[in-house]
Amino acid sequence: MKIILDAMGGDLAPNAIVQGALDALKDFPVTIALVGREEAIRSAVKAAGYNSVPERLEIRNAPDVVDMHDAPEKVLKQHPESSMVLGLRQLAAGEGDAFISAGSTGALLTAATLVVKRIKGIRRAALCPTIPLQDGPLALIDCGANAECTPEFLYQFAFMGSFYAKRFLNIEEPRVALLNNGTEDTKGTDLQKQTYALLRQADEKGLLRFVGNIEAREAMLGGCDVLVTDGFTGNIFLKTVEGTAKYFSNSLKSIFGASLKTKIGALLTMKGIKNLKKQMDYRETGGTLFLGITKPVIKAHGSSDARAIYSSVRQAIQAVESGVTDEIAANMDQVRSVGSETSA
Repeated sequence: MKIILDAMGGDLAPNAIVQGALDALKDFPVTIALVGREEAIRSAVKAAGYNSVPERLEIRNAPDVVDMHDAPEKVLKQHPESSMVLGLRQLAAGEGDAFISAGSTGALLTAATLVVKRIKGIRRAALCPTIPLQDGPLALIDCGANAECTPEFLYQFAFMGSFYAKRFLNIEEPRVALLNNGTEDTKGTDLQKQTYALLRQADEKGLLRFVGNIEAREAMLGGCDVLVTDGFTGNIFLKTVEGTAKYFSNSLKSIFGASLKTKIGALLTMKGIKNLKKQMDYRETGGTLFLGITKPVIKAHGSSDARAIYSSVRQAIQAVESGVTDEIAANMDQVRSVGSETSA
C-alpha cells in the first residue's frame, strides 16, 4: 500500500509532516510518497536524524505550494505544480492508494472533486470526522464542506455516513439521526423537514436505520452513531465540542492544581485523566475523510504536528482497508431510490 502525503500543507510543514511520515514507517508496512519541494523535504529528513532517505519513503518534487489564502476555485489554474494538486493527480493516476493534506480545506475539496472526481451519482462530497464518546464513536457528516445543502445532499450524507460507520467504525447497524432543534418531525426549517421525510422513507424500505431528529445534547450522549447535518451547522457543532473539551481540560488543571489535597487527588486519578485527554486529542484521531470521492482523501488538521500526521497515515490505511469508498459506489442504487426525486 502507498500513501501520498502533501509535505507542504499545514502550519508546521514540512518538518512535522516529514517526522510524522518517518514515525509511521516504523509501525506500518506501507510506502509513503512525500510530495513537495524536494530540497525542503530532504532537509527535514536530515533534521529528523537520517543521513539518507530511508526505504519505503519516496520524494516527489513539487515546486509550488497552495496557500491557505488562495481561492479554492482558482487553485488548479494558479497552482498546477503545487504539492496538493500534483499529489491528487498522482492519486487519480493510481500512483498511490490514499492522499493526505493538512492544507486548505476548501482547496483540497475543490481539487479532489475536479481531479480525483466524485463517485458517480454523489451530488456533493462531505467531511465525516469521528467524535469519540463514552460508549463509542460518533460520525458527523457534514462538518464544513457544504455550507448550503438541499434535502438530497443530506439524504446522501446519511447513506455515506452509514456505510462509513459500518465499514470503518465496525458498527453493524448504525443509528442515523438528523441534527435538529427538537425531536418532533415538524421541527426545523424546510431543509430539515424535507430531509426527515426522505430518511423516514428510506428507513421504512429498510435501506438504513433512521432514528429520527436528535438534539445536539443527546447526540453527544450517544443517541446515534451517525449525525447528519449541513456543513455550516456541522462545523459549528464540531467547533463547539472542541472548545468545550478544551475548556474542561483547562478547568481540570486549575482544580487539581489548587491545593496539596487536589494535587494528591490528581495523582490518584492521573491514569483516567490521561486516557480522557488522549481520547479527545485530535492528534490521536487523525484527519477527516472526504466521503463521496472515488479514492480516499483525508484532510489533516491545519496545525498538525508529527503525531497528528502519524495518526492520519494510520487512518488512511484503515480507509483503504475498510473499502468504504467501494461500498458507497456499489450501493448507489440504494442511495438514489428515494432521494432522486429531489435532484437539484
